[in-house]
Amino acid sequence: MPRREKTLGEIFSNGLFKQNPTFVQFLGMCPTLAVTGSVENALGMGAGVAFVLVLSNTAISLVRKYVPKEVRIPIFIVIIATLVTMLEMIMKAIVPDLASSLGTFLSLIVVNCLILGRAEAFASKNGPVKSAVDGLGMAIGFTGGILLIAFFRELLGAGTLTIWGDLAFNLIPEDYTIDILVKSAGAFLVFGILVSQINKIKMNKADRNEVV
Repeated sequence: MPRREKTLGEIFSNGLFKQNPTFVQFLGMCPTLAVTGSVENALGMGAGVAFVLVLSNTAISLVRKYVPKEVRIPIFIVIIATLVTMLEMIMKAIVPDLASSLGTFLSLIVVNCLILGRAEAFASKNGPVKSAVDGLGMAIGFTGGILLIAFFRELLGAGTLTIWGDLAFNLIPEDYTIDILVKSAGAFLVFGILVSQINKIKMNKADRNEVV
């Protein structure tokens, strides 16, 4: 019996929930833990990853039949590196402060295992439309994950929420903030708590399904 092909909706939602890059696959942990000190940085990194992931998936899907298997990984990396260079130039021209804040982690999108992983696992085996949808779903899932981490770190650690530029809100007095959350250890702490709660929700859902 032939295997049923996934619909575009299933491909898109796969990256949001079932195979969420941040909380399920644990991909791209370097930027996840490094740039989630503020919501603004998380938004910037998420937008950058979305730009590169969607376009690289589409480009790799278009050239996949013309690339020898022996050199596919180097060629994928060249395509990704080209898009990251374009992204850096665009961000430095439009949002230089954000580009400076993200610093090296912007360049490190080239070696983000999420992007290369989707190129190898999906884009190299599927058409451009499905690959673009897969990239978009994974990018939104990744962005949602790092935004959630950044939300708790910035709100509870600094008492603020910085959405973009001067659009910032002071919500919790400094005396009531948890300083460790804005430090490196805070990233691991918040990430661990969120993963444990997500796994608990999944286990409870599985238990309810078994009862039914």
